[in-house]
Amino acid sequence: MLQKFLYPFFAICLIVVTIQAQPGKKLSSSAKADNISPLTRQYISPVKILWKEGQVRNIEQLLKPGISQADLANRNMAILKNDGSGKKASILLDFGKELQGGLEIVTGMWGPKNIPLKIRVRYGESASEAMSDVGGPKGATNDHAIRDFTTLAPWLGRIQLAESGFRFVRIDLEEENAELQLKEVRAIFTYRDIPYIGSFNSSDERLNKIWETGAYTVHLNMQEYLWDGIKRDRLVWVGDLHPEISTVNSVFGYNEVVPKSLDLSRETTPLPGWMNGISTYSMWWIILHYDWYMHNGDLNYLKQQKEYLGGLVKQIVAKVGDDNKEKLDGTRFLDWPSSENPKGIHAGLQAMTVWSLSTASKISKLVGDRETADLCDKTVARMRKYIPDPNGSKQAAALLAITGLMPAGEANKNVLSVGGAANFSTFYGYYMLEAKAKAGDHQGAIDVIRQYWGAMLDLGATTFWEDFNMEWITNASRIDELVPEGKKDVHGDYGAYCYVGFRHSLCHGWASGPTAWLTEHVLGVKVVEAGCKTIKIEPHLGDLKFVEGTYPTPFGVLKIKHTKLPNGKIKTDINAPKGVKII
Repeated sequence: MLQKFLYPFFAICLIVVTIQAQPGKKLSSSAKADNISPLTRQYISPVKILWKEGQVRNIEQLLKPGISQADLANRNMAILKNDGSGKKASILLDFGKELQGGLEIVTGMWGPKNIPLKIRVRYGESASEAMSDVGGPKGATNDHAIRDFTTLAPWLGRIQLAESGFRFVRIDLEEENAELQLKEVRAIFTYRDIPYIGSFNSSDERLNKIWETGAYTVHLNMQEYLWDGIKRDRLVWVGDLHPEISTVNSVFGYNEVVPKSLDLSRETTPLPGWMNGISTYSMWWIILHYDWYMHNGDLNYLKQQKEYLGGLVKQIVAKVGDDNKEKLDGTRFLDWPSSENPKGIHAGLQAMTVWSLSTASKISKLVGDRETADLCDKTVARMRKYIPDPNGSKQAAALLAITGLMPAGEANKNVLSVGGAANFSTFYGYYMLEAKAKAGDHQGAIDVIRQYWGAMLDLGATTFWEDFNMEWITNASRIDELVPEGKKDVHGDYGAYCYVGFRHSLCHGWASGPTAWLTEHVLGVKVVEAGCKTIKIEPHLGDLKFVEGTYPTPFGVLKIKHTKLPNGKIKTDINAPKGVKII
């Protein structure tokens, strides 16, 4: 076999370039800072051949570990062959979990000529998405990242392909009368190699898995900047950042991706613009800065926001009428599922204005801007005289409860608890959980987490989704299988607004709220003094027998364990780093 290829090898021109080492020479300034990637690449082999068609042989070879190197032995190749006698040779690979990154293909030798072969590659966050066509009936797209494309596979070589978010990859041999020899097909997993300092472990494995999945969802989105989703939009959306950064604080502690993303949002939004064109997203920017300061205690960074914050506060206050009602312009948005409830949106915007201005007052006092603080306080005082009806919106009711515009118990009883997890959303579900906690309904919140976020796990999720509706569960197929006849495709058949069908992101950081919530309310970690100098421990175990975990602080790792005794009381063990006061 090898002899027939000897001539091409003799024809190969090898150019050897010798680079003399220069000991002690430092990188030039242009090679520093933002020019050096903070990301690590890891190569991952598929764990399963989910489907194959046409003439395909020895495909299980692709499940073995690879080395990213072609060789002359040409042994144990996976073969895809087209000879015109049947269906196109195709395979569908499962990499076992959602990944951010690209694909590496290492090839062997085929004849009669050493020419590249045309292949089609399709990524999918679900198995069915990887089998879809762009522009087809179920909304598959190449928006923001190219996930369906043709390319040339080199003869006896290696190629690395486009990035997206995916778990599944389909490869088709497009050439007629051709044989493609594959030595390796591996995902190039691109991520920040950072430790999971925070942890959560309880007597309920379902809750443990939900906590881990939320943490992993955000971790994947911690790229050069903190993205909303790794398939789409791969952008910095400030509202999405709030649940994400809450999770970062609970799991990773300080990471430069957070201030980098907050600063990008400020720098790309000169006033009087609204961040991402959405008034509430500028409000989330204010709330985020205070939350970040409370965890990390960096007053100098907070002071850098003084000028912009002062202008933003004046802009927000100008949108409050003499009748004490918000009159915000820009896109009037809470989250997607609430978009068709204008009265609910108004109630939510009223609460968001109160929340953001109350927070801006705290920041302004810290940075020495008394004038802005007074403006915030006066505006909030008069806005509290008008209490809008949430109009059945769980999103609005949650915000009204969090800000004290509505008694939390009333909001929980009359709105949030109605129908259990029905009408929850992956983004504002976090604030619904927060409001339930404020009402003292920790058990109800735990039950919703199990039901709503747990349902995504039951459908094969390894990351949490842009949206989810409990009605989708009925007769739904898992995302890690090809949809059986008579079943619903939970990815392709559902979705709404900008995420119809396969455009729907199945790795969206705003869905990570339960991770932060379980740490704060079940493990019971509440930062009460900036920089984690004082932390209040107040666990709410509900029906759990025990919970233990860790929490990242600037002083080191805080370790906590709560055990429910036979008499129902909680025994707590705490190991706090020096510099952290526990109350």
